[in-house]
Amino acid sequence: MFNLNSEYDVIVVGGGHAGVEAAHASATLGLKTLMLCFNFKMVSNLACNPTIGGSAKGIVVREIDALGGIMGKMADLPGSILQMKVLNTSKGPGVRCYRAQEDKIGYPKNVQQYISNIPNLDISEHEVKKVYVENKEVNGVILDNGQFIKSKAVILATGTHMEARILRGHVSKDEGPDGEKSSHGLSGSIADLGLKMLRLKTGTPPRLKPSSIDFSDLAVEIGDSGKYSFSYDTNWFLPQDKMIKCHLTYTNETTHKIIREHLKDSAMYGGVVTGVGPRYCPSIEDKVVRFANKKRHQLFLEPESVYFDSIYLQGFSTSMPEEVQVQMVHSLKGLEHAEFLKYAYAIEYDAIEPSQLDHTLQVKGINGLYICGQIAGTSGYEEAAALGLMAGINASLSIMHRPPLILSRDEAYIGIMIDDLVTKGTNEPYRLLSSRSEYRLITRNDNADIRLLKKGYQVGLVSEDRFNRLNQSNEEIFNCIHILESHQIAAQQKVRDYIKSLGFPEPNGNETLKQTMKRQNVSYNELCKCIDYLPHLNQEQIFKLETQIKYEGYITQEIKECQRRKQYEDLELSSDIDYLHMDGLSLEAREKLNLFKPKTLGEASRITNVHPADIDCLSFHVRFAQYQKSKKKE
Repeated sequence: MFNLNSEYDVIVVGGGHAGVEAAHASATLGLKTLMLCFNFKMVSNLACNPTIGGSAKGIVVREIDALGGIMGKMADLPGSILQMKVLNTSKGPGVRCYRAQEDKIGYPKNVQQYISNIPNLDISEHEVKKVYVENKEVNGVILDNGQFIKSKAVILATGTHMEARILRGHVSKDEGPDGEKSSHGLSGSIADLGLKMLRLKTGTPPRLKPSSIDFSDLAVEIGDSGKYSFSYDTNWFLPQDKMIKCHLTYTNETTHKIIREHLKDSAMYGGVVTGVGPRYCPSIEDKVVRFANKKRHQLFLEPESVYFDSIYLQGFSTSMPEEVQVQMVHSLKGLEHAEFLKYAYAIEYDAIEPSQLDHTLQVKGINGLYICGQIAGTSGYEEAAALGLMAGINASLSIMHRPPLILSRDEAYIGIMIDDLVTKGTNEPYRLLSSRSEYRLITRNDNADIRLLKKGYQVGLVSEDRFNRLNQSNEEIFNCIHILESHQIAAQQKVRDYIKSLGFPEPNGNETLKQTMKRQNVSYNELCKCIDYLPHLNQEQIFKLETQIKYEGYITQEIKECQRRKQYEDLELSSDIDYLHMDGLSLEAREKLNLFKPKTLGEASRITNVHPADIDCLSFHVRFAQYQKSKKKE
């Protein structure tokens, strides 16, 4: 650690969740890697919410794990995890996912210890002032001390540090997240390369002293019992009775009145903030203004660590002045006398418009320069880690002269995110949502290993032992399904009795056990009690099996729809198409298509304000051009 040589294969700028995954990937693949950060003790810091996972995000963490990344492994470790919840259980397997409360001290500590022992990885505490590019090719970086470090690839993972300032009311401070330094100079260096920059905003709620809060009348939120984990390698599970408890409170009319009366004092509404904030994670001011008819908003009180006493007030992000924050918090039930450990703030920072990247996350027109994490226009630890992993993989594969790893939209949420960013761009911090997926039953929480494990193995981040072990586990499931398909219910009196006990009519004797499993509320565990030859499966395997069987028809339908879409998805578009003068396209579509120059029809279909009618028109023109070309050959 803290080594610094004059030349590397890959330089990673930033030690957040994106930087860690990028550095781990390239070093593990055997490339000489340098990770540069401000402060090693802040590597993988949970600057905002001390959680990993959540809706769609939890699925991404499992995808990272299946590909060979480390976020899931680190989140599951003793000392990291404080509570685990299974979300969206009533909404079906397509949106089911995990969310873990993590220790703000323990999680980064585990990550720091892990990466310190990765071969081929040097870590140094320096600020990067400039990315050095010559003849449209990266040559390295220039540090704050003027030193030039040569490299074949540079991965920028600067998070929210570039030209960062924090804001409370009309008071701004030159500072990064969680009291870290703001980075100066690098943003201008990137802009000088001809890249379009964005000014984005995010924020964080206040931290409160637990002993000053009255929890007695607040609803308790506990974790879920069961063996749930982000990583397929985890074999240690935090017992439910050892999980920390969270609590629930709500805003009220008094809270909303205080906010409305002080809107002019907020950084957001007082004209101080110039950056665009995340639409799907708004400040409490935004919630009150945008949802004026709503009488209350849900807030969670989440302990940050076992190492110190601090409560994170989730859902209460604000840029109000400190004295107004006190009024707002004291209007909440249970928090009438709450003491502040840290006031909430908004943070503005520079980012890069992501449509300037290709699907490998390399900057178009600059060989060897990769962008990932919040600097690429995303929000959230999980999105950052996923992009960091993909940037690290693709930078390494390029140096090794191997084909890139590009995930399609039906393969992974990671593929959806990258495709959205590079084809649509963004003018606000991008957040992954399950609604962004067209194939939610294909890209499930439970089957990330089936989808991506082989790709991680082929890249070189998944060991042969892990690959074989997890493949064997899935083979056991497929064999079990075969057994269920091969046996009829007629000879199984205990099964017939079990089915009748659930309120179903007498089952048909020709019905297979697999068909029986399709019935609502029929569980594999209960069938095992009736039939002694059924294989024993663990909790994870049973969920996979039941999902595959019970949703088989829907999954098959989704796969067919996916195949139908791919008929035009891969239809290539020539780079010299004259969109501006193409008859039938809307004016907006002409401008957007001319700007982004999509490579395929599928890519074109996902560009903002390019509508189905435009795609039909474009498809006709392309196919007609192909027809004319074939006629000339005849």
